[in-house]
Amino acid sequence: MLDILNNHKTIRKYTDKKIDKDTLDAILNAGCRASTTGNMQLYSVVVTEKEENKAILAPFHFNQPMIKAAPIVLTICADFNRFNIWCRQRNAEPGYDNFLSFVTAAVDAMLVAQNIAVAAEAKGLGICYLGTTIYMAKQIIEALELPRGVVPITTITVGYPDEAPKQIDRLPLESIVHYESYKDYTAADIDKYYAHKEAMEENKAFVAENNKETLAQVFTDVRYKKADNETFSNALLDVLKQQGF
Repeated sequence: MLDILNNHKTIRKYTDKKIDKDTLDAILNAGCRASTTGNMQLYSVVVTEKEENKAILAPFHFNQPMIKAAPIVLTICADFNRFNIWCRQRNAEPGYDNFLSFVTAAVDAMLVAQNIAVAAEAKGLGICYLGTTIYMAKQIIEALELPRGVVPITTITVGYPDEAPKQIDRLPLESIVHYESYKDYTAADIDKYYAHKEAMEENKAFVAENNKETLAQVFTDVRYKKADNETFSNALLDVLKQQGF
């Protein structure tokens, strides 16, 4: 298991080999064994296999090619709908139309998503996590016909790898882990911890291609701009109200 976790690679290209039902069920069942708040299982997974339905979803993921290329697309959702229905059918009035409940369900959904990812890799499959889901939640809700109480949180494409990319860099463990209390970073710490990332040739090229001075500017000015963040934040807040939170 540690080998699987430590050797994770994002796979964006897949063969045309289909994923059989038993394999898919085994992966999804492993997902449902994830930890969950109060054993409420506040999540649902929508499986998209039909080409026409993947084509509908593709624009909502900025037409990233793996949506159409992967044999299976999994949309993992925060879901209070099912639990609310159960409560009402058992003469219990749910009080989960609030932000805390959404966060609880979103955490449940991400735990499931990670279990699914690891289980898929254990079966020899490759996965790609897409962070675009919450950006375009409203459109995905419409496409997947999600009822109130359900919000898409993340998407994972799954298939047999048709590429062998190198592993993406990570910050050193000492930059992430704090013992007993949080130790804030000095300027020297930041220089040390980001030195390797900034020295990588592909990242230097990334900076040059975008006509920026530093790698950080690529993130703040190009990839994840404040204006975009605010736009998608407002859209997501509207979605939460629309879906009953």
